[in-house]
Amino acid sequence: MTPAARLSGAIDLLCAIQNAPHRPADAVANNFFRERRYIGGGDRRAISTLAWDVLRAWRRLHWHLRAELRYRHEDISPRLLCAAMLHFVGQPLSSIQALFSGERYAPAPLSEREYAMLAALEGQSITDEKQALPVRLEYPDWLHPYLERDFGERLEEEMRALMGAPTLDLRVNLLKGTREEALRRLKREGFDGQPTPLSPWGIRLEGRQPVTAAALFRDGLVEIQDEGSQLIAAAVDARPGERLLDYCAGAAGKTLAIAMTMENKGQIVACDVSSIRLEGAVKRLRRAGVHNVTRHLLKEGDKWAKRREGQFETVLVDAPCSGTGTWRRNPDARLRLSETDVQELCVKQAAILDIAARLVRPGGKLVYATCSLLGVENTQQIEAFLKRRADYQRLPSARRSLFLPESLRQDSAFALTPYSYGTDGFFVAVMERSAQN
Repeated sequence: MTPAARLSGAIDLLCAIQNAPHRPADAVANNFFRERRYIGGGDRRAISTLAWDVLRAWRRLHWHLRAELRYRHEDISPRLLCAAMLHFVGQPLSSIQALFSGERYAPAPLSEREYAMLAALEGQSITDEKQALPVRLEYPDWLHPYLERDFGERLEEEMRALMGAPTLDLRVNLLKGTREEALRRLKREGFDGQPTPLSPWGIRLEGRQPVTAAALFRDGLVEIQDEGSQLIAAAVDARPGERLLDYCAGAAGKTLAIAMTMENKGQIVACDVSSIRLEGAVKRLRRAGVHNVTRHLLKEGDKWAKRREGQFETVLVDAPCSGTGTWRRNPDARLRLSETDVQELCVKQAAILDIAARLVRPGGKLVYATCSLLGVENTQQIEAFLKRRADYQRLPSARRSLFLPESLRQDSAFALTPYSYGTDGFFVAVMERSAQN
């Protein structure tokens, strides 16, 4: 594809995302490219990169177009946003105008107003001191008090780190081989990977790379999983022969890692309320060579949980949450999240914790995790839970996982952020149920 055709593709992709405001952008993008199989891998990456750059700079781009150039919100189209983004990444006005040529596969020519808009941006930077802090750091205005309370003086550093592009992390599947073997095979297949600093199973690649086409991925030796997510599985510290419940398993990313630490011995039950997510887990489990997992679809009025109270050595609750910790990967989620969403999620998290707590056998563990940065979903949830359940306590130091680096074993709970650890944002707390009923 020509650069102009790639620009058209990015504009079309942003239109598709804008026309599906309640769907995650990555799901829209998957459908977009599935319907355009003629677009090659390099072109897909170029189109996605420009579209995601726009999503990461959404508030700042709109600030320039609305505050400085007096565009109304409804007049700010994906082509305007892409044109402005190209300016801010350093393309000269003449080059941008040439891309909007109107020729075959190229966007229609710039209007006089669009050209004037780009000319007015000359000499400006995308981040401006006149922008309010939530605009400058790309988060909703209503979220500021939450972040200020949770991060204090670190707020700017934490949120700035959340604006960057994420790394591509892999988890080596020890059921199929070692990290050293995976690194050698990656190198042979043209990928430059490095061991992750915290996870004993992780490999880090820079930028977007077509790793799913690699033979070692198809063979199940590696799985795409952020290092922070791997550390949640490490904190679970599941051992061979145990009976474990992954209560909010989704597509089984953490289930796979837990099965690996259990050496395929024992039993894992993966539950979720979405049949689509659970069905999506089947292919991943098969590819990884995992055979100690059964799946259960949770339904309203289901008696399944009641019949299994006190039966599991460990229960993992990877709770539904705001997803604020994943905004590097899902910048569009910033635009959809509301304060009401957070409040409703907090109620749901507490209810799920209460159900999961009954499923842990006396002396067993309850692990609570989110991909949220917000204290109301993390530490405050745990504090409230421990007040409700006198039979639970924070996991004693003697029982903390040796899979974790020493720095993360100091407490029974830890939080990860892009600024502090270079991972996505995660929180995990491990609690122990009293051996006495």
